[in-house]
Amino acid sequence: MSIATADPRSSSRRVEHPSVAERSARGKAARAQVPRSGHGEWEPAADRPDPITLLEEQATSRVPELVPIRYGRMAVSPFTFYRGAAYVMASDLAATPRSGFRAQLCGDAHLSNFGAYAAPDRQLVFDLNDFDETLPGPWEWDVKRLAASLEIAGRDRGFARKVRRGVVTAAVGEYRMAMRGFAEMRNLDVWYARLNVDTLLDRVRPIADRAARKRLDRAAAKARRKDRLRALAKLTRMVDNEPRLVSDPPLVVPIEELLPDDDARELHTTIGGLVRDYRTTLPGELRELVEQYRYVDLARKVVGVGSVGTRAWIVLMLGRDNDDPLFLQVKEAQASVLEPFAGGSQYRNHGRRVVEGQRLMQAASDIMLGWIHVKAGIDGQPRDFYVRQLWDSKWSADVDVMDPVGVEAYGRACGWTLARAHARSGDEIEIAAYLGSGDSFDRAIARFSEAYADQNERDHAALLAAIESGDLTAETAL
Repeated sequence: MSIATADPRSSSRRVEHPSVAERSARGKAARAQVPRSGHGEWEPAADRPDPITLLEEQATSRVPELVPIRYGRMAVSPFTFYRGAAYVMASDLAATPRSGFRAQLCGDAHLSNFGAYAAPDRQLVFDLNDFDETLPGPWEWDVKRLAASLEIAGRDRGFARKVRRGVVTAAVGEYRMAMRGFAEMRNLDVWYARLNVDTLLDRVRPIADRAARKRLDRAAAKARRKDRLRALAKLTRMVDNEPRLVSDPPLVVPIEELLPDDDARELHTTIGGLVRDYRTTLPGELRELVEQYRYVDLARKVVGVGSVGTRAWIVLMLGRDNDDPLFLQVKEAQASVLEPFAGGSQYRNHGRRVVEGQRLMQAASDIMLGWIHVKAGIDGQPRDFYVRQLWDSKWSADVDVMDPVGVEAYGRACGWTLARAHARSGDEIEIAAYLGSGDSFDRAIARFSEAYADQNERDHAALLAAIESGDLTAETAL
């Protein structure tokens, strides 16, 4: 792994190439400065920011009428609160121990942000699939975010404490052992490594019961069907012999329902220019492909939990005929929640920050990934966006129906995947040497996860109290 010695924002920088032995020695030496057992400690700081204040801070830059939907979704359970509280946890992680080694972070590596999608070769792969918060930072932060999510999900499922501890230590142990494996591999082999869904299913089937195997096979089949033609059937209706995006407010709202007629028509006209700007961020051959599609329609869409309130759009384009759609999701990219604690992005456009981080961390990425900057959106404000395909055989695990065996297997897959993602950008030899062959780090992260899950429950209770008192408004049915 090369080590930059100049400003990483510089296009011309001198790079050192220390030996494997030197890198391993650095990793082992870091144990004396930051003991692995120290990662298990967690107590809220005396001056810890109020979590509701942090959520309200985020709300100031979001679509006001959508913020109550976000709070309603976060209020459902401690786990859904956790999904939306990446900023809260980033603030908490800033004060935790760090080994000093950095990697490209997902920034929100909870278990629901892993899943399957179709790689460019059309094979289903399992990988991280959300990069809104991606940024270089301490690799431990992603591990702790994942591990705590498994502890919280286990509580949500009613698993006993011993079972939850086993799930978390298995996932972290998988991360540690995978990183040690990557440290032994050649650089290109690390880059090519990926987890195909068929391989994952082959690993899980022998330890799953009959009902679980059926659920897995149905989920994989459903993912393969969830493509642009399925989106055409589900998300459009015919108007004047041409498909148009459906209206399902407040979750899907066509532009004509958001703006007066003249403004909507003007925006439709300007979309062509934005599509041209987006094309310039694609490789040359893909620019040719996108040029074969014409813009047809636009609608605002509510997505996720933590992302609710940021501006997300569905763009419908058509190719050779009405049965040749291209659905693009154009999603607002604001500053990463990690930036106040890990440093600013090297990219001025946050859409590019997301895309570059995704390409760096994923084994195979959507060919349509790109970005744009809008000088004046429908609210008159400049905004950054990233672009990707809306549906491309995407699937996320339904942890709500998994037994402990299934959750442990899923956690292991997440742990391996996160290690692979970090090994592509961080120094896998240093990190592996720091982690070592024993389970000291695994047990420490399990202790941290329990303590942080307790904190998360207190924060969730604070959200419910704020809603009950009327300080926050929540739409609980959406």
